[in-house]
Amino acid sequence: MDRSDTLSLAEQFASVRDWWRDAGVDHVFADATTSWLRDPEEAAKQVIEAEAPLKPAKVSPAIANRPRIGGDSQGWPQTFESFAQWWQLEPALDSGGPRPRVSPRGAAKAKLMVLVLEPEATDKDILLSGAQGQLLDRFLRAAGLAESDIYLASVLPRHTPHADLAQLGNDGLGEIARHHIGLAAPQRVLCFGRGVLPLIAHDPAQTGAAAAHINHNGVSFPLLVERSLDFLIARPAARAGFWQRWLDWTG
Repeated sequence: MDRSDTLSLAEQFASVRDWWRDAGVDHVFADATTSWLRDPEEAAKQVIEAEAPLKPAKVSPAIANRPRIGGDSQGWPQTFESFAQWWQLEPALDSGGPRPRVSPRGAAKAKLMVLVLEPEATDKDILLSGAQGQLLDRFLRAAGLAESDIYLASVLPRHTPHADLAQLGNDGLGEIARHHIGLAAPQRVLCFGRGVLPLIAHDPAQTGAAAAHINHNGVSFPLLVERSLDFLIARPAARAGFWQRWLDWTG
């Protein structure tokens, strides 16, 4: 995902064409999609709910006394500019791992904050530098968004296979994610990935329909939760549904 902020008209048309070719669509028969079997709002709700993990189990007192992720919130960065360095250096963010921490990228107050669960397995210095980033890049081009319009971040600081999201949520990972969103102050938040919604929502039992916004310190951010980028890579036909939900959300 490394490109110029200025796209020619021909490049924009090519990006839209590539996005739909990847989705397996090569003909246009109507200006709008038609749901033949179920209500579109119900279908979108079911897509989001299918990705959500089970509600975290009740936590025993011993587990509840575990150290909080990120340490005392009083020590968290209070400015957007200081967050990236803290993200790289704060030892209490995670217990380490074989892969490096990867910083978010982009500017504050972006038109769109894209939030994924974790960096790609091959990421080293740049977040979403592999296949997921390539798919996201094609989507952003098709949506008419320049790189300068985007703030890209992850909930986990490093690629963490088989992470215990329920336990991480109990340990305070979601609080850090909401704090991060508050510092970034984007116009909208687009989340990709199973398990993101229960972490960033105040109530893990919220449905997709109920979580249309993230509220943090009195500020509300419009939210769209989608399936993971890996899911969209493996199932090109699912991209058409995502595209329609995007149009409905931004329409």
